[in-house]
Amino acid sequence: MNWQNYPNFSAVEFRCKHTGSLRMNEGFMARLQALRTDYGKPMAISSGYRDKTHPIEAAKDEPGAHSTGHACDVLIRGGDALKLIALAVKHGFTGIGVKQKGSSRFIHLDDLPHDSRRPRPTVWSY
Repeated sequence: MNWQNYPNFSAVEFRCKHTGSLRMNEGFMARLQALRTDYGKPMAISSGYRDKTHPIEAAKDEPGAHSTGHACDVLIRGGDALKLIALAVKHGFTGIGVKQKGSSRFIHLDDLPHDSRRPRPTVWSY
């Protein structure tokens, strides 16, 4: 993957914190870069790719969007979170998770397609 195509992001922030692996999907990253350009502000990534052995993924019945390189979590709060959500819908993100309580506030973004196990588009809270 050519990270120069995503000038507002670095490979370091998307590496699996458990294994160091990095398998982000290029289409997802292009969508994320377009969102960032439209948003016009820095977006701090707290979680990008997660290997299937990552404790969060391993605890699931089936690994999620992070394990396929189709998701990230953006540290954001308040009015900025609302603006990011509106722009994420505009840019075709199909899974939006909202955690806006406690010390770690973030928005999960993914672009998984609709299927019977994971209906899309959808929004959920943590």
